[in-house]
Amino acid sequence: MMTSTHTPSALPSSSATDDVAKLAAAAAAVHAAESAEAEAYERTHVHGVYEAIAPHFSATRYKPWPAVASFLQSRPPGAVGLDVGCGNGKYLGLNPSVYMVGSDRSASLVALANSRGRQLQEQHAQEAKKRIAQGELDATGGTGGESSGAAVATEVVVADGLSLPFRERAADFVICIAVIHHMSTRTRRQEAIRHLLRCVRTGEAGHPGGQILVYVWALEQGNSRRGWDEGGEQDLLVPWVLKSQQKQPKQPKQRKGQKGTQDQDTSGVAASNTSGEAPPPPAETTAGPTAATTADGDQGHTDPVFKRYYHLYRKGELEEDVLAAGGAVITSGYERDNWWVVAANEPLSSQSS
Repeated sequence: MMTSTHTPSALPSSSATDDVAKLAAAAAAVHAAESAEAEAYERTHVHGVYEAIAPHFSATRYKPWPAVASFLQSRPPGAVGLDVGCGNGKYLGLNPSVYMVGSDRSASLVALANSRGRQLQEQHAQEAKKRIAQGELDATGGTGGESSGAAVATEVVVADGLSLPFRERAADFVICIAVIHHMSTRTRRQEAIRHLLRCVRTGEAGHPGGQILVYVWALEQGNSRRGWDEGGEQDLLVPWVLKSQQKQPKQPKQRKGQKGTQDQDTSGVAASNTSGEAPPPPAETTAGPTAATTADGDQGHTDPVFKRYYHLYRKGELEEDVLAAGGAVITSGYERDNWWVVAANEPLSSQSS
């Protein structure tokens, strides 16, 4: 009887390799189909809505949130930052000592942000001329050779949060305020955070890397007028009433040193009903726009209502998504209907406070 001298190969057979390739291809196809479905849903319930309501939405977004303003003001002079999902650009130029570039998926909001940037540039130029005339600045715009530090960012681009055009590891910081909760799957929300982390520089020995600040709506809003709370539905369509032209909210005029009379909470929604955001009806599932009677009770006139998709984050979920995206949580917290987190690429132990 002859014995075989054939030595079994340690490599998988061609049939096994083919099976693995088929499974990988099937998984990729399922992922592509799910991504396409999510993108289509967001085009209807997020991007299309913001294009439609951009001027009205922008009119209610003029007051910076205090915690975001504090984060920006704490950045060192000369730092380079990004505002992903910048909306009308209310944070661009808030700290004139840093340089910021904004991006948003909505072309209409980007146009408003660019207009806002030009206005800030003009205001700064006028203030600089006045100070030069008064002898507070020299002709170069500095005080005794120092820079006046008032360069205002005007660069804003149209870009999707899952396809950012910025060079990787180049920014010192990134803010992303009230954006990621519009992503309709957890995979996409984690991927959006991963893209933010890719934008900031990594740390070196003794030098912490860049940081990202992310804000999202919280599920736990039991004390707010919305009434959402722990144990409730996390994925909702929230109505926005597009007020008639004559009812467009206006920014209140303020005297120097006087606080505005129309306050905004940290969710960015004006306290008055002119914000456009309507209290959510129960079991809201209708795609917009639909129609709603105006607040003054005029039964002969209706305003269109658009439905924006939101994922309401439960306690701890934002930190979980940061870790899943490969980031390290530096600090996090809750502020009036929002969960927020400051994160970076480095392990937490290498970060300075």
